[in-house]
Amino acid sequence: MKRGKRYKEAVKAIDRTALYDVNDAIALAKKSAVAKFDETIEVHIRTGCDGRHADQQIRGAVVLPHGTGKKVRVLVFAKNAKADEAIAAGAEYVGAEELVPKIQNEGWLDFDVVVATPDMMGVVGRLGRVLGPKGLMPNPKAGTVTMDVTKAINDIKAGKIEYRLDKTNIIHVPIGKASFTEEQLTDNFQTLIDAIIKARPSALKGQFLRSVTIAPTMGPGIKLNTAKFV
Repeated sequence: MKRGKRYKEAVKAIDRTALYDVNDAIALAKKSAVAKFDETIEVHIRTGCDGRHADQQIRGAVVLPHGTGKKVRVLVFAKNAKADEAIAAGAEYVGAEELVPKIQNEGWLDFDVVVATPDMMGVVGRLGRVLGPKGLMPNPKAGTVTMDVTKAINDIKAGKIEYRLDKTNIIHVPIGKASFTEEQLTDNFQTLIDAIIKARPSALKGQFLRSVTIAPTMGPGIKLNTAKFV
């Protein structure tokens, strides 16, 4: 992959062998976000968990104090009064069974988060093969299966993000945009890392946070000193 001059300059400022403090890493990540669009600043957390064991799974959600900088489109599966509540709370799309063929057969996926009331999970379950691999399946642990659809929608719009282990036991999450101030990104990062540390599975023996890296979408990764989080 051919890298531009600005990217190469940004890489020079980063010592690949060093472990940085959060503030320094965020400052470097902002400087190395040299693309022509407002890059997302991402955090990649390599854990010591083995996600094949149910008691070492990690899944949850946290509201970032400054949001993600991204407009989030919410789809809510609900009926009657709860459907009206979802519309009033600002959900972009609200529906029930009639949405199943649209998603299943027409490949409609113009939404970023799916919320469902518990009574609708039988319907949503039929979409597991489509929504599951894309990380869009509602889940009680993430607060997206709930009767309080207003709170769920408000939290998501305020900057709620979901975190979970991928197949290689790494958590990938956004903490904002390169246009955010260093203070905003630091606040968001601290809120996220506090939630992840609290979510440490009790069954896990040994080191929990193997490595934590901050990177802009198109830029190089900057490794953090994880000793500070223990």
